[in-house]
Parts: sequence; structure tokens; C-alpha cells
Amino acid sequence: MEFYSPSISMISAAILIIMSYIGSSVVVAKSCSDNNHFSCFGGVTSTRYVLAAANSKNQSVPGLRSTEILPPPQFLDCTSWSKEGEGVLELASRPETVRWIKNLRRRIHENPELAFEEIQTSRLIRHELDKMEVEYRFPVAKTGIRAAIGTGGPPFVALRADMDALPIQEAVEWEHKSRVTGKMHACGHDAHVAMLLGAAKVLKIREDHLKGTVVLLFQPAEEAGNGAKRMIGDRALENVEAIFAVHVSHEHPTGVIGSRPGPLLAGCGFFRAVIRGKQGLAGNPHRSVDPVLAASAAVISLQGIVSREANPLDSQVVSVASFNGGGDLDMVPDSVVLGGTFRAFSNASFYHLLRRIEEVIVEQASVYRCSATVDFFEKEYTIYPPTVNDKQMYEHVAKVAVDLLGPTNFRVVPPMMGAEDFSFYSEVIPAAFFYIGIRNETLGSIHSGHSPHFMIDEEALPIGAAVHAAIAERYLDEHH
Repeated sequence: MEFYSPSISMISAAILIIMSYIGSSVVVAKSCSDNNHFSCFGGVTSTRYVLAAANSKNQSVPGLRSTEILPPPQFLDCTSWSKEGEGVLELASRPETVRWIKNLRRRIHENPELAFEEIQTSRLIRHELDKMEVEYRFPVAKTGIRAAIGTGGPPFVALRADMDALPIQEAVEWEHKSRVTGKMHACGHDAHVAMLLGAAKVLKIREDHLKGTVVLLFQPAEEAGNGAKRMIGDRALENVEAIFAVHVSHEHPTGVIGSRPGPLLAGCGFFRAVIRGKQGLAGNPHRSVDPVLAASAAVISLQGIVSREANPLDSQVVSVASFNGGGDLDMVPDSVVLGGTFRAFSNASFYHLLRRIEEVIVEQASVYRCSATVDFFEKEYTIYPPTVNDKQMYEHVAKVAVDLLGPTNFRVVPPMMGAEDFSFYSEVIPAAFFYIGIRNETLGSIHSGHSPHFMIDEEALPIGAAVHAAIAERYLDEHH
């Protein structure tokens, strides 16, 4: 057992945690120029350490150590943007705007469409953009849309919403339940589209305030087809220098914004291996070449990749989720098919896993006189790299969220093993992905994405629209 003495910085952090429990709104009488750990929000100076501690104390998210406190964003600009933010929030919160955003989300929810089939959803979006007199390019990536609001010149900043639904039968009984058997917006993409259209309405009204161009990307096929990759291939990011996206989260109370710098979501891949031997009677195994034995050894050996080859501080996963052989209890089959998933938070670790999975399966099969092939479905675009937030873009999101909603409504969240094809954007340009809470126990909004019981608290919709719009407008204001 190791022992150590606490450092001054650790003692300071502990004091700040205690302060956060006494009251989440702590005002520190310190000038911005004194220390860049402090920043001005409408004339009030607050420390990010207090913010992180105050908002993490009530989280019970697997994988987050109770003592983890991230360093604060390094905000250097003390210019007050609160008046502009208030204008954005006021527009998004108008009763008629709230009703309109909720109605859009419900119409999309009632008519879910799978990857690259978002024809009605795309038509609805274009109809609303036409009414707002927002110019756009269509089609992009088959059913996607690239719209633009602002001067038409640089700088260009993008906001993205995914449009596709899932092949899930909805189990939530409510007025706007899915009308399509076996399809459901079980991951909140209907809310993402509604919030981005809400942001478009706000930005269009405030177009004279924009010091550049906001690009709105309505993307197909996030769930099963890497629509982001297709969007990039169709020049959706032309001239764009930064991109942001939001995802609803049942982990956080309604309206709370959460994000983190660096790796946020894991890279995700799938594999399918076919191990071939020689069929024979099970009573005479010496006359066969047994792929069941070879596959079993491969499954055991795969577990050693993470447990014995990976740094324990570098989270990785290799899981075999499928194992299928013969159906005759008296016959050694000629082949066995096994498959599963692998995940990691860095590209280096992710592609190391990919290489080692193939090596282990092929070489282990050869030990038992079998042959093996491994397919990673690269042609089907099922490999998602890690989603990594650019530090400055993350700080921009945090700064806007705190200024707009107050310090108690922003949280530094732990990384998650889920995956998102927003990762393809983050590989190309500076990007930040963030969450907006939709958790409301009273409404039953407590179920995770991809659940047939998934539902959202719609009160988050105008908040998401305002945050989207403020992120874009303020980015242009600071980078023109």
C-alpha cells in the first residue's frame, strides 16, 4: 500500500469542495487579470473548481472516481456577453417558439425513419427552413441538408443534428407515439433536429448580430451508416473551422449541460471471425479438425489483450458477444462463427485492438490446425473512431453554458464507452460534443437511449436551441 502527503493544490481543491457543499453559488472577489483560472460572466467572477465539485457531487456515473476534479477551463476573455445571451435565451423561451419546437419534435417522433431513409424528416426540415428564408444545399449524403445563416463569409462555424431513428418498437404509450411499427426515435434524434431548427429560428432573427456564417448540418445515418463520413465526403464542412453538437442525456436533470475536454466517447468497432476446421463424428474426434476447440481457445485468449497488454489507466474493452457452431450434438462442425465489439478512448489504442484481435484469432486457430478469417466490416463503415473534444472548443461550450444558464447548470462529465459518428468531424476540425439533460423522474424520463421506454422531458428543447444559437453566435463574435 502506498502512502503520500497531500499537496497544497490538493488541500486547496478539498477546501473548494467543502465550499461547494455549503453553497453552489460561490462568488470569488478576484480580478480576471489576477489569475486565468477565474473568468467574468456578466460581471460575476466564479471559479471552475467550485463549479466542477459542486456539480459532480450528486453524480453516480460508473467510471468516475469520486475524487476526480478536472482543471478549470482557461477563460481569458473578460468581455461581458450576458446581454447578448439574454437576447438569445429570451427568443428561444417565447411561448410561441416553445410550442413550435415541441410540435416539430412530436411530428418527427411520430414518423421515425431509419438510416438514409429520412425522406419525410428531411422534407419537414426544408419546409421550415424555407419559411424562415434560410438558404440550404440538398441533398447532402443522400438525405442530409447543409444550411447557412449569417454574412455568407468567414468565419464559418457549424452546428450538427442527426436525423435517423432506430429499429425498435416503442413501448411508451402517449399521444405522439411512433406510428411506424418497429421503428422509434429511441435515442433523441428527433429532439436534436427540433433544437437545431429552434436555433436556426433564433439565429435568423438575430442575423444582423452574426459576424460570420453559421452552418447548420442535418445529418442522416448516425446510428447505422456513418452519415458523418458521407457528409464530409459531400463537402458539408467546406470552409468550416469548428463544429459543435448536442445529445440528450438521461444522466442529467433537464436543461443541465455536460461535457469534458479530450476523449469523451470511445472508438467503437465490431468483428466477425470464421474459424474453419474439418467436420467429423464427435465420437471419433481424431478424424476431425475441431473448430469449436479452436474458437473456445480464441475467446479465452482475446481476454488477455486488455487484461495483460493494455495500460490499466487506458480504458479498453474487447467483448465476444456471439458464438455459433454446429447444430448436431453428435457431429464436430466444419466451422464456428464468433463475433463481438472492441472499444478504446484513443486512436492508437483502438487500432492496436483491431490488429491484435485479428492476430489472436488467426494464430490461435492455427494452433489447433484450423484456419480463420476476421472481418471488421470496414466496407460497411461500422468503425467509429473516438470522439475527442478540442480543449478550446470544450471551454467555449462551458463558457457559453455557464453564462447563459448559470454555473449550477454545467457539469464536467466522465468519459463513456458509448460511440458517436460525430467522431469523424472531430478528426477533421476542432470540435466539441456536449450533453443536455432530459432526466425527469416525474415524467418517467429516466431510461437510457436505445430503450423502447426511452422518452424525454421536452422542457429541454428551448434550452438546447438557445445554447446552440449562443455557442455559434459567440464563436463568430470571438473569431471574426
